[in-house]
Amino acid sequence: MKEEKIKVRKKHLTTANKPEPEELSLKYHSYYKGKIEIGLKAPVRSYDDFAIWYTPGVAEPCRGIKNNRERVFEYTNKGNSVAIVTDGTRVLGLGDVGAEAALPVMEGKTMLFKYLGGVDAFPICLATKDTDEIIEAVKWIAPSFGGVNLEDIESPKCYYILERLREELNLPVWHDDQQGTALVILAGLINALKVIGKSLSEIAISLIGAGAANMNVAKYMRIAGAKYENMIMTDSGGILNADRGDVKGDKNKWKMCEKTNKEGRRGGIKEAMRDTDVCIALSTPGPGVIKREWIADMAKDAIVFACANPVPEIWPWEAEEGGARIVATGRSDFKNQVNNSLGFPAVFRGALDVRAACITEEMCIAAADAIARYAEEKGINEGNIIPKMKESEMYVCEAVAVGMKAIEQGVAKKKMNREELEEEARKKIFGKTMKAF
Repeated sequence: MKEEKIKVRKKHLTTANKPEPEELSLKYHSYYKGKIEIGLKAPVRSYDDFAIWYTPGVAEPCRGIKNNRERVFEYTNKGNSVAIVTDGTRVLGLGDVGAEAALPVMEGKTMLFKYLGGVDAFPICLATKDTDEIIEAVKWIAPSFGGVNLEDIESPKCYYILERLREELNLPVWHDDQQGTALVILAGLINALKVIGKSLSEIAISLIGAGAANMNVAKYMRIAGAKYENMIMTDSGGILNADRGDVKGDKNKWKMCEKTNKEGRRGGIKEAMRDTDVCIALSTPGPGVIKREWIADMAKDAIVFACANPVPEIWPWEAEEGGARIVATGRSDFKNQVNNSLGFPAVFRGALDVRAACITEEMCIAAADAIARYAEEKGINEGNIIPKMKESEMYVCEAVAVGMKAIEQGVAKKKMNREELEEEARKKIFGKTMKAF
């Protein structure tokens, strides 16, 4: 493992003796004591102002909201607040680390929400792993928030939690490990297929890993035009097929057993990847989970998304040596980074700005299309299929696409035209966040 890290550093870092992020992370986290704090929006010119912002003046907006609950969006920050909720059971590639150990990741998420989308997010790490208790906890705190981002909750309970909360709360709820991952991968795949000249409706796809992320990737690809029968999915037990009675207790896996793998393939990852045009891996951190020779068995001009973190299932150069024409990972130090940060800040920005009651699958597909279109307009090629995090204008385009789709579908409480929505998104994204730079 140490030799592999040295190889990565020599081959891909351009600055000599550049410290690795892991070497700096503990030092910086300890120095700053975390990454977030509470700031003030309203001015305090003197102590007399507290008579306005607090007692006795604050009683007036309280009365106003009591008489009309929708005024909470006018008098408070609810409309720009998102709860990031986790039980710490599936954090990054670390697994079940617990609520306290999940907090650094959730704080990092709040930074991305604010910096990229102008959204005020708050980490909520729950001291329970019980599904019903998590649902109740979110419902209890919902009055304070305009949206809920479920994060790093293990499968399969994450499906049930999302389904219940979407049904029972009248505000946007989504699970970033499902919807966020899926829409960003779809955006990258749309452009990768354009580069190589293949159609989503015709390609064969191998999906390595059958967790929440790849389940939603399969769903979004199907909505966008791919066919379930042309997909082959694996879990730790091998290829999902009609003989996998061991997964009948997991309704999502069993559905994939019934819908995918029209050839009835058996075996493991090697057999799943054979002759497929695209491989999307969201499984166990590598390297070595996927072999170079298995890439060689794929179709010509193969596309490989090796998205495990912190180490992809196969190193990008090994995939290329095996014959892959386009390779993407979740890492910023490799080309074609497929990262959820391209999705969730703008999706919530658009949903919050139109006061959407939910985040629909169509809103997520609109986000994916907006990401792909932005990159295509800038120019795409094998090493540049998706925008980079620093391309701030992309978040505006994506937020507008999400908001317009919500209005079109009738789930938006606030009606705006495209110009108004763009102005609102731009104000929030480039407002207070960017003034210091």
